[in-house]
Amino acid sequence: MKKALVIGIDDYCGDAALHCCHKDAQELGKLLAKNEDGSPNFGVQGPEHSSCNLSELVGSVKKCFVGESDIALFYFSGHGYTDGKDTYILSSDYGSGQLPAQCGLKLEDLIKYANDSKAKNRIVILDCCHAGSAGEVGLFGQSITALKPGTTILSACREYESAVEVPALGHGVFTELLLDALKGSAADLCGNITPGSVYAYIDKALGPWQQRPVFKTNVDRFISLRQTKAPIEGQVLRQITEFFKDPHAKCHLDPSYEFTNDPNLKHEVCEPYATEEHVKVLKALQKMERVGLVRPSCGEAHMYFAAMHSTGCELSALGRQYWRLVEKGHI
Repeated sequence: MKKALVIGIDDYCGDAALHCCHKDAQELGKLLAKNEDGSPNFGVQGPEHSSCNLSELVGSVKKCFVGESDIALFYFSGHGYTDGKDTYILSSDYGSGQLPAQCGLKLEDLIKYANDSKAKNRIVILDCCHAGSAGEVGLFGQSITALKPGTTILSACREYESAVEVPALGHGVFTELLLDALKGSAADLCGNITPGSVYAYIDKALGPWQQRPVFKTNVDRFISLRQTKAPIEGQVLRQITEFFKDPHAKCHLDPSYEFTNDPNLKHEVCEPYATEEHVKVLKALQKMERVGLVRPSCGEAHMYFAAMHSTGCELSALGRQYWRLVEKGHI
């Protein structure tokens, strides 16, 4: 069982109003609710409104982390505030004349709710200013990360930075990338999207002068946030250990693997001629080549020439990793 609480607050008082947070949360909730094939994924709560007072915010967060679900995920898009000592995510009460500390949930308390949860995996995703301070505690003048096993934090920016929203795009910079990642841009060759792959995707997309995402985790394995269509069929992928006896072996090819090398076709052919069995092997290898698992040997430009010149093919570094995963029965 997986559950997710998504909150996006636009309705702050006066000049503090935002424009994209509610939409951010809405679209994220829709993505998390179902995998790409339409199968159920997270049980999602919110966002019903673009406002949320402090009592509602705190109550919803506590409820999110209650129970023994497989994953409890909390996402927040809105204002973040720091007074130099503590950092808060702010409710809709902000801007009404109250001090931020009176209308915000302290990040220290938020992470405590996550750390103390009995859920197997707790994930906190924050798209707000100063979000990078989540999970940090001061000790003898130094800042250290205090996360219990099973807790992960993904933040839009470092503790001293602002999280930018772009009304023209309809999203915050961070959440725009988060949505793309969950749509498949951060998927592995099995279609799995993990918190680590999401961070890696966002990290590469943002330049050194932009807000920098922060990733903190204390887990012994990554879990899948969403399943998308795999770029290569699992049945084909698992053939990798049939074609290569070890990760550094070469797969022999000759003209009998190339389907166009058929004497019934009107062009130059050579022996050995194509056989149905070998043609199937080469087509599977070409699928592996398209996703970066296999490359032609001896500097050949294409798998066609690797077959016609009898040079064969070999695994890439990525291919060797997936060979090991298949060999160990992990795929």
